Amino acid sequence: MADDIYILGIKMTKFGKHPDKDTVDLASEAAMAALADGGVTMKDMGVLAAGCLMGGGGIGQQIQKQIGQTGIPVFNVSNACATGATALRTAIMAIKAGECDMGLAVGVEKLAGAGLLGAGGRAKSDKKEWTPSGRYGAVTGTDGRIGTDAMPGTFAQVGMEYGHKYGGASFELFAKISEKNHAHSTLNPLAAYTKRMTLEEIMNDVMIAYPNTRSMCSANCDGAAAAVVVSGSKLKTMSLEQQRRAIKVSASVLTSDPWQEACQVLPDVNTLTKVAAKQAYEQAGVGPEDLDLVELHDCFATAELVHYDNLGLCEEGGAVDFFNSGATWRDGRTPVNVSGGLESKGHPIAATGIANIWEVCHHLRGEAGDRQIEGAKVGLAHVIGLGSACGIHILEKSALG
Repeated sequence: MADDIYILGIKMTKFGKHPDKDTVDLASEAAMAALADGGVTMKDMGVLAAGCLMGGGGIGQQIQKQIGQTGIPVFNVSNACATGATALRTAIMAIKAGECDMGLAVGVEKLAGAGLLGAGGRAKSDKKEWTPSGRYGAVTGTDGRIGTDAMPGTFAQVGMEYGHKYGGASFELFAKISEKNHAHSTLNPLAAYTKRMTLEEIMNDVMIAYPNTRSMCSANCDGAAAAVVVSGSKLKTMSLEQQRRAIKVSASVLTSDPWQEACQVLPDVNTLTKVAAKQAYEQAGVGPEDLDLVELHDCFATAELVHYDNLGLCEEGGAVDFFNSGATWRDGRTPVNVSGGLESKGHPIAATGIANIWEVCHHLRGEAGDRQIEGAKVGLAHVIGLGSACGIHILEKSALG
């Protein structure tokens, strides 16, 4: 078994519209930048794991043809919105198995203008119009619960259920969560949208699935992100600068829905996150109170609220009070989605899992610019793929170098 795993290099492209680049161009840009960030080349990689949900199969081999074909094993990953995190975990597992000492993970998507609101994005236009696909109105069969398996409806139900159970989760409160994320995005030059939105603008935007308006939904966009991971033993042979900037992966966890008597049709975004969080904290030997920042999967404002609870950032049922305390703002005790989150940074599906990790890594390195969380040493990145998959990574500032 290999020793500790570190992120040596990591990069994301600017999220947004890239009409002049295809998926391979974007993926290659992120991959080459991550390699350069780590001070290594494709020749040093022992494995490549890559994901792209909308661009067809074989994205890994396509990337190789553009950045270097070295004969290494390639894993093409598809795991809904958790694709990027799964690609990273695939590379980590290869190193832990002793098959290699360094690997590359890439996630890429082109979604700008796709109107795939059911895939977690939001349609954008000057006239504030959106066109639903056939899945938006899909109704599931009955198996303990009756509802929809379309993403806007599912996450609307999740938020409303939490409010019904614990109280306090009003339409305005969910809009305030979105207001926070749009405010945070103004400090992130790589975010798809960097405009601060008022509470009134958010609440008066097009209603998608109550209580989420369009501004409270994740943003469709193009983008890619890539990471280079390395074993601790290999890292110790590298330069002091590489050791200093490397970020330790203290936990890498992937879960799916456990069996429940209540329902075998609708996804359970709560339980698989709670299970993943418990495993991650145990792996890392830290608790929620040790986190200096969190990047969680706010595909909708309702999702962010329930994940405060699911990730143990607050006591059970305490998510509303936790948010109202100001804890999740950039200057709060547990900053959440300082990048702007999926609602503003954007959500190119397969890239998101690595992009969330990119944000955390840059704070731990002290390289996050104007949005830097001072003194950050431990961070958590979380992503949900409806279907179901939950990836959690806990990252720590390196003690090497």
